[in-house]
Amino acid sequence: MKVTGQCHCGKISYEAVLDTEKVSICHCTDCQMLTGSAYRVSVPVPKEDFRLFRGEPKVYIKTADSGNKRAHTFCPDCGTPIHSSSVLNPTAYSLRVGCLDEREQLPPKRQNWCKSAVSWSMNLEQIPQNQGQ
Repeated sequence: MKVTGQCHCGKISYEAVLDTEKVSICHCTDCQMLTGSAYRVSVPVPKEDFRLFRGEPKVYIKTADSGNKRAHTFCPDCGTPIHSSSVLNPTAYSLRVGCLDEREQLPPKRQNWCKSAVSWSMNLEQIPQNQGQ
């Protein structure tokens, strides 16, 4: 599926071709901290299927408990996360689904790191819903 995305302020924009079957939720504590939320929804895209149209993301290198390093990119103006990848010679980018224009068409197919999930994030159906603020 071809998708387009951008940061919140519009300084960074891009397009990619992705496999909708690879969309996933990550409940790891790094994703919780880096999103400021209970989990992150992302999808891997081969490097050759990603095209940056506008802007230059800032890079933050995160070292995991395992010692592996990941490059996390974000807009230097508004802070919107764009993607992550290996630091050296990335072959793919993990795009942040919330920044994609087609996010409604990209439901997650699996959840990872569920042992780190905050308990309330696993079932939100019983929480009252409002259609606006």
